[in-house]
Amino acid sequence: MHGLLCYCRQGFESDLAAELGERAAAAGVPGYARAERDAGHVRFITADAGDAAALARALPFRDLVFARQKLRLLAELRGLDPKDRLGPLLAALPPGLRLGEAWVEHPDTDAGKPLSALARSFGNALRPALRKAGVLAAGSDPHLPRLHVCFLAGDHALLALADPRDSAPWPLGIPRLKLHPDAPSRSALKLEEAFLVLLDAAEREQLLRPGMSAADLGAAPGGWTWVLTRHHVRVWAIDNGPLRQHVLDSGLVEHLRADGFRWQPPGPLDWLVCDMVEQPSRVAARMAQWFAHGWCRQAVFNLKLPMKKRWQETRLCLDLFREQAGRPLRVRTRQLYHDREEITVFARPA
Repeated sequence: MHGLLCYCRQGFESDLAAELGERAAAAGVPGYARAERDAGHVRFITADAGDAAALARALPFRDLVFARQKLRLLAELRGLDPKDRLGPLLAALPPGLRLGEAWVEHPDTDAGKPLSALARSFGNALRPALRKAGVLAAGSDPHLPRLHVCFLAGDHALLALADPRDSAPWPLGIPRLKLHPDAPSRSALKLEEAFLVLLDAAEREQLLRPGMSAADLGAAPGGWTWVLTRHHVRVWAIDNGPLRQHVLDSGLVEHLRADGFRWQPPGPLDWLVCDMVEQPSRVAARMAQWFAHGWCRQAVFNLKLPMKKRWQETRLCLDLFREQAGRPLRVRTRQLYHDREEITVFARPA
């Protein structure tokens, strides 16, 4: 089997399939997407290994929107005997393969979660067997491919490889974040994840420094404002609704009861963040206006998506945003683990 295996949020398989299909066609790589509703993953099948390699190069993980993880397919194993799952798996590995890590996973779905105990126990047996066979390095090596075994059922698994430089560094592609007791709302996790996923370590150090300034449009009850204050950023919190008192007590927040679609900053700010519940095209146009007027240097914002044709809506909104911003932008977009019917966008001038 040749192609890509990508994990996604349950219920968004058709959107990921549409994204992969359109981008593969644009790159001139023939193939087709195989997606099942609520499966939590999509396979994009190519004719041969050469096409799969070309597709992997043409679709960097960082550019994908609905994928939590991006892997190169190796094989599909069906009818596995519970008494010997290791034998067929080892036999399916390419000769001469050297691995830096081996992860055993399951789809993040209602049907997949009961497989977590199997994944743990099989992983404990797989890694020593791979080391004994001379396939797996003695210690984790980020310069070597990572093996992924994804159990779809007790007798059914997919084998895939990850390039550690072109994939998510977390099992299932999910960063495990805990909600801080002081967070005003669970939405704080969305901005924390956005900074972790959409910015690299150097960018976080450069772009999130104490003393910077920001605007939070639609701030109430203060989850995203609170995250910014934890980076010692001064925040204009724009919302007609109330903020939690301990957010205001930080001394870094000025709360203005105003409309986020009308308010203008007194001068250029370092950051704009926005999680307003509104039509995605309207939010995209408003974000573009901030960049067109030079009101912010970078932004993180969410676009709430419709129930159908979400990839098409995503593409239209991002095209509108880039066009109306009036300047070249570096844009990264992802449906985060803590997002629901939405995607999160990071943008800064190119």
